[in-house]
Amino acid sequence: MRSGAMWRSSLCLRDGWRRLLNRPSGGPTASVGKGANVPFPFRAYAPPAERKRFYQNVTITQGEGGFEINLDHRKLKTPQAKLFTVPSEALAIAVATEWDSQQDTIKFYTMHLTTLCNTSLDNPTQRNKDQLIRAAVKFLDTDTICYRVEEPETLVELQKNEWDPILEWAEKRYGVEIGSSTSIMGPSIPARTREVLVSHLASYNMWALQGVLGPDLACVPEGIEFVVTQLKSVMLTLGLMDLRLTVEQAVLLSRLEEEYQIQKWGHVEWAHDYELRELRARTAAGTLFVHLCSESTTVKHKLLQE
Repeated sequence: MRSGAMWRSSLCLRDGWRRLLNRPSGGPTASVGKGANVPFPFRAYAPPAERKRFYQNVTITQGEGGFEINLDHRKLKTPQAKLFTVPSEALAIAVATEWDSQQDTIKFYTMHLTTLCNTSLDNPTQRNKDQLIRAAVKFLDTDTICYRVEEPETLVELQKNEWDPILEWAEKRYGVEIGSSTSIMGPSIPARTREVLVSHLASYNMWALQGVLGPDLACVPEGIEFVVTQLKSVMLTLGLMDLRLTVEQAVLLSRLEEEYQIQKWGHVEWAHDYELRELRARTAAGTLFVHLCSESTTVKHKLLQE
């Protein structure tokens, strides 16, 4: 049985989530053609917005600026009313699939790729490529797998067995020193390590970088930043980008201490299960976004079929 404290915690979580769901929806909108506005959550944790599906068909067309998404005869637009145009056909197909898979109700909070594309197109924080890279590398100072506990011994051993192989892989893969620490100040990351990782991230295009960094309460981070924010780890993100890790592995490694505590004390089914599913979904979307943004060739004969 749950303890009284854990049961009260469960009720608080449930009540808090109900208040969040019942809060009036607002914020920016994504225009879909002339005269039509579709509510779209711009903040990462905005209340889930829904709307009755108003279109029948989703198609893709190639324009001067890239690939466009059409909802019937209306072109999809961003929250800032820019034409929704993506750089690769593969990404356009993935986004179109998000829209086409909506049933009677459009659930915008399930459309992570569309959200990431909107952020990349509108660039609400107005950051350039160098700023995006520096923001990602700064996460090294608080990288989850570089911080270690001193006790209990079982958790110390678990962190060593699960996290050390990733650090060793990264050090060998990039020819750098990273290390770990039990100090609250974290490990001392050599300047050369930062320089090497900055150089590596610079090899990604702007869209991919905007997808690796992710959403917070102020705005929706983008690309690589998006994934780094979800996992709270540059190392795990690099493992995902290099296909060293699967999404499931990266998510579990990022939650290692939490999963340890759950195994020991039990979990609040509704809260923990929802959080895990959402983290997997966001991480998978961010990873797919980065890879699709790096896709340089078109995909022939893959437009959505009725």
